[in-house]
Amino acid sequence: MATTLPIVAFEEKIVETVEKNPVVVIIGETGSGKSTQLSQILHRRGYTKSGGMIAVTQPRRVAAVSVSRRVAFEMGVRIGEEVGYAIRFEDRTSVKTRIKYLTDGCLLRESLSNPELSQYSVVILDEAHERSLNTDILLGLMKRLVKSRSSNFKVLITSATLDGVKVSNFFSGCPILNVPGTLFPVEKLYSKERPKSYLESSLKIALDIHMRQPPGDILIFMTGQDDIDKMVSKLEERIQSLDEGSCMDALVHPLHGSLPPEMQVRVFSPAPPNCRRFIVATNIAETSLTVDGVVYVIDSGYVKQRQYNPSTGMYSLDVVQISRVQADQRTGRAGRTCPGKCYRLYPADVYNEEFLDATVPEIQRSSLAGTVLYLKSLNISDIDILKFDFLDPPSRESLEDALRQLYLIDAIDENGLLTHVGRTMAELPLEPSLSRTLIEANELGCLSQALTVAAMLSAETVLHSARSKGKEKKRKASSPSRLPDGSGWGDHIQLLQVFEDWDQADYDPNWLTYICCMIRSMMFSKDVRKQLSQIIQKIAKGPVGVQSGWSEKKGDQDYRKIRRALCKGYGNQLAEKMIHHNGYRTLGYRSQLIQVHPSSVLETDEDGKLPDYVVYHELINTSRPFMRNVCAVERGWVIPILKKLEKMDIKKLSGSSDASNGCEPIEDKEELPKKEANGSTASPADVDSKIQAARERYLARKAKK
Repeated sequence: MATTLPIVAFEEKIVETVEKNPVVVIIGETGSGKSTQLSQILHRRGYTKSGGMIAVTQPRRVAAVSVSRRVAFEMGVRIGEEVGYAIRFEDRTSVKTRIKYLTDGCLLRESLSNPELSQYSVVILDEAHERSLNTDILLGLMKRLVKSRSSNFKVLITSATLDGVKVSNFFSGCPILNVPGTLFPVEKLYSKERPKSYLESSLKIALDIHMRQPPGDILIFMTGQDDIDKMVSKLEERIQSLDEGSCMDALVHPLHGSLPPEMQVRVFSPAPPNCRRFIVATNIAETSLTVDGVVYVIDSGYVKQRQYNPSTGMYSLDVVQISRVQADQRTGRAGRTCPGKCYRLYPADVYNEEFLDATVPEIQRSSLAGTVLYLKSLNISDIDILKFDFLDPPSRESLEDALRQLYLIDAIDENGLLTHVGRTMAELPLEPSLSRTLIEANELGCLSQALTVAAMLSAETVLHSARSKGKEKKRKASSPSRLPDGSGWGDHIQLLQVFEDWDQADYDPNWLTYICCMIRSMMFSKDVRKQLSQIIQKIAKGPVGVQSGWSEKKGDQDYRKIRRALCKGYGNQLAEKMIHHNGYRTLGYRSQLIQVHPSSVLETDEDGKLPDYVVYHELINTSRPFMRNVCAVERGWVIPILKKLEKMDIKKLSGSSDASNGCEPIEDKEELPKKEANGSTASPADVDSKIQAARERYLARKAKK
């Protein structure tokens, strides 16, 4: 297969250009073979003989794994030896490894311990057109690195549709090579109008192709896992209902980032004789992964995109129109083995007049707290966070928002300097709030529990109560207890309890099936927890008491410790109960009204009131603004954070003399904790004792039920 790829014919030109230039931009169209062949070309030409490896970054974990396996297969070696991969929480490399595929985030993490990246002779930033947050940071770092390292260090930026001139200008006019891609012509078939349901329309076209068109696999682009699951189910149902012998056999495969490796591999296995494959995928199949055998593409014209608003601290997950670049990428997936067809579920004038030229870079629609923490951890004296050299700079508001977040959780001090806590946080492969929680938990003696919570949240574990599905009445008396309820404290405690109970059940998959947990995500949580434990022990240079089980007696006092650690970690994600409104208000510089997500297990007290203060894992805007993954905290823990808010100065945090003070006062001061009737403020101890007394009353009442 490799010998038929277009890029092979350009080997001499590529090697000649790389030899003469430290940075080269390679625009390789879809199907050119750039992701699998460039590393092998440079390996053959001796770029790994001096001891340095070739690093190839991918924006997605799935791609890093699948492409590395493909290259290992083509080279006739075992994965993890000459060819390996590294993704978050998994490293399949060895001392033999010469070609290393890794996520862009993993390469950033490696640069913290080795800023010069001296272990690599070549760094290839693949799929750069996707403009992932980490790839954009790497572009800025590579620009610095080619100046500080010798001329033997090479950087290749590869893409299918990247604006090569823009990147070339960013790297002082570096050369651009263009490699053709698609092997056969692809006919574009537009809809007359937008369908009312792109899912139903895609289903109809897919079945029509299956019944009437010649052999060839069908790739269907959906917006997310939910749509994919629905489409897979409907396709399987409709295909089974077809008359036997009326058409060829069919296999239906989902393809998205949450699939476990064993299910990903199935997508790349060719179909049996006289059988057509239906691959239902997210935009992961646009460029990151190539599925051979696809002749027909069905493009819904939509993608699910996560957007962050720094003024509200809120994420929204929106279904938006794709860009023209994405549409062309999807089209290019057909026609790799023979002439193909792309069915676009939108009119031609929508493509020409409504679609953006290219996708909005992730750096302009994401929270930058982790990015800023990373940049400050590099210890490069001349880096000004607000003026870092990005290909497309994020808004000043986003950078200032990140500085505030980091200050409130002690990662930087009031002058914007990285603290010892911040440096330790940067070494952990977690978002800042969870990193800070682990550090505080270690101080409080509940690190084991905090590791579990962090792992469950990192694995995006979703719990579905049996009673929410109307199954509770069907359970037999001998069945195990229902889903833990978080003891009323909230969702973080519930996640902890689920894992604790699973641990007590000796990690029995049947136990997970009963409580309606996703077995796959729970197993991933278990692996993540083990990896985090090892990372922390490495940082601490010794054991830190992170055993898999818990010797401490479970109870409110233990849960109080973990809640206190969460309060410290989520210091920038606090909310206070509103007295005159049905909900909460976020505390700090972006005050707004929000509500607890309906899926939360946070409970009211005996008077039907929710806790005065909570922390939340994220704000999400769906039908209205919601806090998701919520946990109750105590006023005594909140007061120090409120005091930090009062003296927060964005000018000092940024270190920029011309920065405007973007810090906004907290609104409705009268709504903040009020003084006692005698004019004095209740001490944290008094408040704690009152909360504990109310808690004991609640538990006593619950025990009588």
